[in-house]
Amino acid sequence: MSFKNQIEFLKELQKNNNKEWMDANRKWYKEVRDEYINWLDSMNNRLSHIDKDYYDTPGKKGINRINNNLMFHPNKPVYKDHFGAGFDKKPNTADFYFELGIERCIFAGGLWRPEPKVVRSVREAIDYNGDKLQKILNKKSFKTLFGGLYEDAKLTKSPKGFSNDHKHIELLRNKTFGVETTFATAQTFNQNFDEKLIEVYKEMLPFRRYLNKAITV
Repeated sequence: MSFKNQIEFLKELQKNNNKEWMDANRKWYKEVRDEYINWLDSMNNRLSHIDKDYYDTPGKKGINRINNNLMFHPNKPVYKDHFGAGFDKKPNTADFYFELGIERCIFAGGLWRPEPKVVRSVREAIDYNGDKLQKILNKKSFKTLFGGLYEDAKLTKSPKGFSNDHKHIELLRNKTFGVETTFATAQTFNQNFDEKLIEVYKEMLPFRRYLNKAITV
């Protein structure tokens, strides 16, 4: 799938970001959405054969709404400038997210600003075997693809119960435990793009498994 229809739709939507235009082009929207869902179904099936613990996530369950939540973000446009979706969406676990945008696409995964109880569980895991997480983060192919943990707000001091000279203090100060990589949207037009998604999923899997074990054990 090349996503050309989806990109053209998003471009026109951003020129006409209002309900009137969407209503007039509802048939086109349904067409690109259905195509996207069919692709999500196909990838969901392929990923389920890679990970024995994969949580079946059909396209209709994985796809995100294209409407922005104006109740909490009243200054945002009515509609998003991308199609987003999640794979392996087992509740209360580290996620794997794909976003198809006009200029770029994003692969991301992990835990984004989880509730304090979850953060505490991850920090306890780091305290117990942080070397294992650090080894995952330091792996050459992982660093090449993701760089490192997603840059987000951190504690300025050590978390409660942990000393400032803790071996893994920099990891412990994180509030978000996630990674992200981006590609130019033009790459989605290549025939091997599905393989790229699978490559990213596999590379991220040990990281997500570490987090999931931390918050479920």
